Amino acid sequence: MAPLLLQLAVLGAALAAAALVLISIVAFITATKMPALHRHEEEKFFLNAKGQKETLPSIWDLPTKQLSVVVPSYNEEKRLPVMMDEALSYLEKRQKRDPAFTYEVIVVDDGSKDQTSKVAFKYCQKYGSDKVRVITLVKNRGKGGAIRMGIFSSRGEKILMADADGATKFPDVEKLEKGLNDLQPWPNQMAIACGSRAHLEKESIAQRSYFRTLLMYGFHFLVWFLCVKGIRDTQCGFKLFTREAASQTFSSLHIERWAFDVELLYIAQCFKIPIAEIAVNWTEIEGSKLVPFWSWLQMGKDLLFIRLRYMTGAWRLEQTRKMN
Repeated sequence: MAPLLLQLAVLGAALAAAALVLISIVAFITATKMPALHRHEEEKFFLNAKGQKETLPSIWDLPTKQLSVVVPSYNEEKRLPVMMDEALSYLEKRQKRDPAFTYEVIVVDDGSKDQTSKVAFKYCQKYGSDKVRVITLVKNRGKGGAIRMGIFSSRGEKILMADADGATKFPDVEKLEKGLNDLQPWPNQMAIACGSRAHLEKESIAQRSYFRTLLMYGFHFLVWFLCVKGIRDTQCGFKLFTREAASQTFSSLHIERWAFDVELLYIAQCFKIPIAEIAVNWTEIEGSKLVPFWSWLQMGKDLLFIRLRYMTGAWRLEQTRKMN
């Protein structure tokens, strides 16, 4: 009996090794090249409050604002106003308290089929195009691709990515700023502060089905095992970057859709960029575009392929690249 069990164990190990080699080969062969940092002609401009075209700046220009807020938006005409009202109310009050504080909000319409751009442009008309700008992408790139387009057009010393649904309370940006400052001295002026919902996990589990809870724990395990160590919540869409960290990490990003956060933090840890994880207030907002099972399945595949593609050299870390 013992020899048979040993033979079965050896066979199982051999099959697992063969499967891993096969998956690695598939990951290598199917690896897409890094998305070209290219703008369509229509994406090189924004409309000022008068409706006139102006050329977008570049992240490689010297910063002229203290804070840039990048808001990726896809079919968000209904949810965007709530987020924008809260964000701009906070930013305007902060500027009144501290006239030296300067900001901009960049809404990136990721090829929406609704009136997202028109809704966002009303804020440009109200606050002026120095404070609110709308970039309308010709076609849908995915959340990561939309954020990158906004970041590469930003003017801030620090750059915040914030979801259009307003799930995170915007004033919590001050918590991220403190977390970022606590990481000083920043190596090569690079540091990242990630908003986190990990402290709300027990409460969320009580409201979820067993199946969704199992998916969540499985995803967290794969993130830890394959890609990112020490960050409990990689998916919160509230992250603050120094300008240098944003340009470095997004220049190396391959994934433009749901799992882009994980690759982004994997890149940051490879570059040894310090990362702070900061608890933020968060509320579940209806209208999520994630389809639980299939989205988690796609993310799981992406996580495995992120690790394998970097391990096999199919993907490589890049130095900063300029957009054309």
